[in-house]
Order: sequence, then C-alpha cells, then structure tokens
Amino acid sequence: MQWDETIFKNEEMFELDYIPEGFIHRESQMQSLKFNIRPAMRGTRPVNTLCIGPPATGKTTAVLKLFEEAEKNTSKVIPVYINCQITSTRHTIFSQIFKKVFGHAPPASGISFKKIFEEIAKRLLDEEIVVVVALDDINYLFYENEVNKVLYSILRAHETYPGVKFGVIGILSDLKVGYSFDPRVDSIFLPDEIYFPLYSREEIYEILKNRVIYGFYPKVVSEEILTDISDRVEKSGDLRVGIDLLRRAGFNAERRGSRKLSLDDVDNAYKKSGLVHLSYTISSLKKEEKALLKMIAGDDRSDKSNIRAGDLYKIFKEETNLSYTTFHEMLNKLDTVRLINMDFTGEGDRGRSRVITLRYDVRDVLSRLPGDK
Repeated sequence: MQWDETIFKNEEMFELDYIPEGFIHRESQMQSLKFNIRPAMRGTRPVNTLCIGPPATGKTTAVLKLFEEAEKNTSKVIPVYINCQITSTRHTIFSQIFKKVFGHAPPASGISFKKIFEEIAKRLLDEEIVVVVALDDINYLFYENEVNKVLYSILRAHETYPGVKFGVIGILSDLKVGYSFDPRVDSIFLPDEIYFPLYSREEIYEILKNRVIYGFYPKVVSEEILTDISDRVEKSGDLRVGIDLLRRAGFNAERRGSRKLSLDDVDNAYKKSGLVHLSYTISSLKKEEKALLKMIAGDDRSDKSNIRAGDLYKIFKEETNLSYTTFHEMLNKLDTVRLINMDFTGEGDRGRSRVITLRYDVRDVLSRLPGDK
C-alpha cells in the first residue's frame, strides 16, 4: 500500500463525537423529542424534557440532531447545548446562552449575572425568540444545589420578564440519581421523561455495519470481523468501544500494508479501544463514586480480585460516614455502568452475601482515578 493510499472512505465516521446522518434505532425517542420541541417552532414554550439512560445510548446525539434540524427550519428558536461537566455554574451557563443569542461572549469580567440575564431577556422579547437549553450530564449540577439555581432562573424567567420563553432538555446518564428539585422548580419543570435503553446485540451490529459501509471501502471489513467486534461491544455495553475499535483496527491493517482487517488487527486494537468505556465512565462519576471504586480496587489489600460487600461497607463507612442506603445505590450504579460485577455467594443472610469484582485490570482503573497516575 502506497503512503497516500487508504482503506478509509470517510475516516470521520469513526470519530467518537461524529453525528451520523443515519441515526438508527432511536426513531421513537427522536419522535418524542420533536413533539416536545414543536410548540417552540410555533412561538410558544416547548415541553420540558429529561432524556434518561446509560452512557453511550444516543442521548446527546439525539438532542444535537434535534437542534440541528430546528436551526435549519426556523430562526425563531435558538437551541443552546451545555456540557455540564465543563460548564457547571449558573453564571457560566447563562454566559453560554448569551454567546449563542448574541453571537459573542459577554465581557470576561465586571458583568453580573443579573446584567447577563437582563440582556438575554430583552433580546428574546425584542426578536420574539424561544430559547431551548440542553443541559447534558445535568447530574453535575446537583453539587451544591446548582441545579435549582439554574432551572429556577431559566424556567421562571417569565415572572421577571413577562413574555420571555425558555424550555429545558436535561440529559441524565446517572440512573441511580433519584433526582428531586426545589418545589418552586418542580412545580414548573415537570419534564416528560424519554428513556434510552442499552442497544441490543442486533442493534449494535447494524449500527456498526452502517459505519463500516460509509467509513471503509468495500470488502475491507468481513462479516467475521464485524461479528467479533459486535460481540466485544455487547460485553462492554458501550457503542463507543466498537467505533474506536474499527478505527484503530483500520490503522493496524494499513500499517501492515493490508486492504483488509484481520482478527489480529482487532485484538491488538482492543488493548486500547477496550478501555474507552472505562475512561468515559470514570470521568462521569461523582467524587464519592470514584472514591468507592478506588476502595474496590483496593491498593492496600493482598487480594485485589474481589471483596465482600459487607467488608467493603465497613471501609466505606469509616472513610465517608455515609449511610448503607447511599453505599447500596452507588454500588448498584457501578454495576449498572459495567465497572464491577456483583455475585451472590449463597452465604450470609438468606444466601444474599455478595462478592464485588472489577471488570477491568486494577492498574487500568487506578490510573484513571484522582491521585493515581
């Protein structure tokens, strides 16, 4: 293979932030989102929405495609996407809204939240514009009650500026958050919940096949290779693993000078692609959840492969002073997002004693946690 030859027809198809033209197996969720935003297209307030589901199930992609379509069809709706992992205070969130509404950021210093809010409201009233704000990873706003400050300001803006119209789409990957809001927020937020389940094995295969068709030239990826990659993705529960794996395996094939992917290309690529889920998931955990995961990895235990739930709770209680209910919820979450396994031993009270094991190598886990590099 010459230096300027490639087996990729469109390498962009394998970027993790790529928004595919054909967004399959989320048709019902897209229909619900379109229905909820429809009032905004007519100049009235949209239905507030909460997109809920495990990581890598298409929530963000669905909202971004919705916003893309809305902007193509009207100038009277301004969609604003906020990544709450990065932008997590009321002031910075409204600064992002300001930037989208005016086309430039507010002054970096010397301008109060009240002034930013006032300028946004005046523009919306003057132009008869409806703003729809998507708060991705909204669970990051639950720290220090920031979520209530943000939602109160957005959803009750019309009380200070009559005629101002806002809508909110929250995106929540934290399935174990029993989310609750201040009564003043709750009474007006009242979101329609849209659930995004894990993709089935068949859906994973079809989504990856679609990427292969448009991303590689014909006959580069065999049925055997695609099946193998789909199996690996199903075990991880994270579609991003498969997308990254196709890209890295493609690079491996090109490095060999081959126009076809081999199982060895996939195996070698999986050493890094298999950790995509681990990296993304750990980055989305709350501080206390990361601390619990670190306890499970246990750099001070001789047996790092497993620990009984009862023994783990003693360590957790000593270090955090949090309740068993909180511990139980956090443990279930780590199991749900596929970082740990929980197996019943048949011992203990009614045979319900559990042994906790990591799904990943201890070193890979610890290297991604605070204080361990």
